[in-house]
Amino acid sequence: MKQNNLKSWYKSGAPGVWMSGGAVAIAIIMTLGLLMVIATRGLGHFWPANVIEADYSIPGQAPKVMAGEITQTEEVPRARLAASGMPVAEEGGEFMTRQLLKVGNRELFGADFSWVIGEWLSNPRTPAELMVVERREWGNMYGYLVNVKENGQIVAEGEAAWAELQKRIERVDQLHAQLSRLEKKDIGRINHSMERIRLEGRKLELQGKLDAAAQAGLDQRRAVLDADYKVLEAQIVELYQQFNRDSMTVRVSDGRESDIVLGKVVRAFRPNAMGPLDKVGFYGLKLWEFVSDEPREANTEGGIFPAIFGTVLMVMLMAVIVTPFGVIAAVYLREYAHQGPLTRIIRIAVNNLAGVPSIVYGVFGLGFFVYVLGGSIDSLFFPESAPAPTFGTPGLMWASLTLAILTLPVVIVATEEGLARIPRAVREGSLALGATKAETLWKVVIPMASPAMMTGLILAVARAAGEVAPLMLVGVVKLAPSLPLNGNYPYLHLDQKIMHLGFHIYDVGFQSPNVEAARPLVYATALLLVIVIALLNLTAVYIRNHLREKYKALDH
Repeated sequence: MKQNNLKSWYKSGAPGVWMSGGAVAIAIIMTLGLLMVIATRGLGHFWPANVIEADYSIPGQAPKVMAGEITQTEEVPRARLAASGMPVAEEGGEFMTRQLLKVGNRELFGADFSWVIGEWLSNPRTPAELMVVERREWGNMYGYLVNVKENGQIVAEGEAAWAELQKRIERVDQLHAQLSRLEKKDIGRINHSMERIRLEGRKLELQGKLDAAAQAGLDQRRAVLDADYKVLEAQIVELYQQFNRDSMTVRVSDGRESDIVLGKVVRAFRPNAMGPLDKVGFYGLKLWEFVSDEPREANTEGGIFPAIFGTVLMVMLMAVIVTPFGVIAAVYLREYAHQGPLTRIIRIAVNNLAGVPSIVYGVFGLGFFVYVLGGSIDSLFFPESAPAPTFGTPGLMWASLTLAILTLPVVIVATEEGLARIPRAVREGSLALGATKAETLWKVVIPMASPAMMTGLILAVARAAGEVAPLMLVGVVKLAPSLPLNGNYPYLHLDQKIMHLGFHIYDVGFQSPNVEAARPLVYATALLLVIVIALLNLTAVYIRNHLREKYKALDH
């Protein structure tokens, strides 16, 4: 009886159901676990951890005082430390605790991080006066505030210096915002206009139309811009004088004192003196800076807004390009093409294109889009720019086109599947009511297949947003703080190079000169890339569900 029940259980398909359900559960657990690891290691970087100060006594050497943040703790075999040349005693346990201390003060100590042996640290303490100084260059500085100076003269010392320092840093932040606006927006606008005047004159010269009147008009416009530039230049010089007016003196852990110009300081804070609410507020401020500011310190500090903007804009342009081409190709293959050997070969070719390595598409984009197509566009429409290329160089448009070619097979296959699901009776009913084939296709078939098209677009966006290898060849660079969408005509600069979250992860993780400082940002940027892709996909899913409900589509 039991054997018969077991056979019935197998025949019912229940084992397959349990195996499938178990596999799905394991996949979900692994995915959530991966996201939790990325989130913990990435988001934890922005928390204002306490800064310790301790006596560090290496056997056989004079003791010294060290200060910094403990970022990593691990157990290391005692024999391994002894083999590395450290004066480790033979007695004791098999393992010793090793800690990675972020000591900062790179210009004084030579490195931001230092490995220390936990057993050699003694008398750890967290003084409330110990401060962290975030700088625009050279990373963090850890130490005690001695005084605040204005034009080299001391204006505050002791505890009163802290309030004065915060007030003057706030003033410096305002000046920095003004300088950024003048240099990037106003000066950028003038430089853009000057370049357009130069190209306009060169174009007239090539056409043989640069007469005295045209030259006078160009000179007059150039003179107006020169006058505006001189006014802005005088403002910038004055602002820089005010920007670099104040400074402070910091005493570091080894007793040395260092003067820091406040123009190089982003913020100064005392994490050991912060309460829970203060730390939460500071944490939110750092997160906002990460998603809204520009990178600094070789992309290991600051924010990644240009990379977010470039990724989203490129994916949107890719979607605009790939959707009509993919849909038209699928409609032709399914509705118009003769279903013979040639059509089957084309479908096989499309399916095989989906498996081509992405770097091959990058080489194709560089060779065809950039050099052939872009070079031809330059020779036909932008001869005045020669020998400097306009579209004959990697840029936003070629990156978007390369991704469109890369994801085109996905859209074609998904759209064809959607068209194949629509019953023949629907088409015949429309034709029987007097509609032409084109009207049936446009008003009945395509609307019902639109959810399948959105499914293909979702898959295309998910793949394109995470691609890195082809983009390195066709338009993505390490640093491009100037956005391709701005107030200068023609507003959307398709020829401009961009930043990308995927390439930013690669650059920070593998090309950074400061690996330990960059590692948390790799996790944080990876998490942000996942969030961006999820938001893009959720938007597409919402549109697909709306279309499915509207047209009562049959696919699911």
